Amino acid sequence: MSFLALLNIFYSLHFDNFSNINSYTATLFLSLITGFIFFKIGKNFKDDITAYEQIFLVLLVYFLISFFYSIPFYFGDYNLSFIDSYFESISGLSGTGFSVFENISNLDPPLILWRSSSQWIGGFYFLIFIILIFSNKLIGFKFVDFSFNLEKKLNFSSNWLSVSIRTFFIYFFLTILIFSLFSISGIRFFNSFNLAMTVISSGGFLPTNSLDRIITTNLQSIFLSLSFLVSLLNFYLIYNIFFNRSDLKNHKEDSYLVILIIIFSMVFYFIHELDLLSVFVNILSSIGTSGISLGEVQGNFALYLLILTLLGGSVLSTTSGIKFIRIYILIKALFAEMYKLVKPNVIISSNIAFSEKKINTENIKMSFLIFILFFLSLFILSSILLVDTLNFENSFKLSILTLTNTATSNIYGIEQIQFANLFTFSKISLIIFMVIAKVELLTIFILARKLFFKD
Repeated sequence: MSFLALLNIFYSLHFDNFSNINSYTATLFLSLITGFIFFKIGKNFKDDITAYEQIFLVLLVYFLISFFYSIPFYFGDYNLSFIDSYFESISGLSGTGFSVFENISNLDPPLILWRSSSQWIGGFYFLIFIILIFSNKLIGFKFVDFSFNLEKKLNFSSNWLSVSIRTFFIYFFLTILIFSLFSISGIRFFNSFNLAMTVISSGGFLPTNSLDRIITTNLQSIFLSLSFLVSLLNFYLIYNIFFNRSDLKNHKEDSYLVILIIIFSMVFYFIHELDLLSVFVNILSSIGTSGISLGEVQGNFALYLLILTLLGGSVLSTTSGIKFIRIYILIKALFAEMYKLVKPNVIISSNIAFSEKKINTENIKMSFLIFILFFLSLFILSSILLVDTLNFENSFKLSILTLTNTATSNIYGIEQIQFANLFTFSKISLIIFMVIAKVELLTIFILARKLFFKD
């Protein structure tokens, strides 16, 4: 984060935009000091940190880094309250894309760059958490084992630095790759850079008021679709294509996701007779839980796209949602039970289709629990938002988008929501649930069990 603050300072100096440079400087020094303190604490701490401490670390990173990111918003020239500033930073860090700003064109370029970088750093942190923390057996409900993981099983304390460095360089390479595609297609340098950080992190912030102002040609739409595929498929897929093709056979999850994307695109295209590229972009954006979109869609189509946000991308990606692999496990378990009723003595394979990975009873129970907790969260958040000025439809749709970290968009049939005008309690609730959507409600229950039930 210190590097990104430094980047904003250089950008402001180069383009003589000094209106908010002091806040970036303050963020730079505060983040450096805080980082140095935590580094010294970690260096002197010899014992391995427990799974519960790792969960606490995840939550601490989200809420603490968001505080630093809120400084330029709060001290800028836009009269934002601290809650609005913190809301904007949490929305960026979690890759949700909700914004208290009504007109992005009124923002100064360094602040637009700052918003986009919050998504980028949030996506990087999330990948580190999945690889190092959520692969832990106690908190392995992300099902990382069902997706290709270059790092395999690692001890957090002794491997966090080396894994972070490798992950950073792959993440940085993918960002540069997407940025290059956008630049080649004729998108302005500034818009290409911001959009690349948004897409790779599955975020929802744009450097303009709408994507239509950036993506204007078919070639740009094609490159945007390819970029969405990079972000929603397994994080190591491109790496393996270039450097380790023998491991491509382990990317079965990605194969299923690509097949589903093609099927959904063809079905929606032939039923609604919409522009194929726009359909492809909107479906990829929905499954990738980004939410940025091209054009408008019909009412029924909007409902389908909203449901697709639940699907999410690969387990090991920056996307949110319930995740395809969990839904697959639940559907397979359901059909297996139905088949047993017809033929009780039959032996049913527990393998993932065309894969050697097996589904056990624990996987089924965990998938069902995640599914139930998602709808519990949906009920709680919808009830809170109903107290605000939102009607039932908008509160329900906004809750789904919050719990999948997806930006509000007209492709979901949701009215333009002025987040700055929501009640303070609604904003705080959205802040909490944006983080819960990223780490999942089960994580909070696991931590609460440790705090209140020591045994």
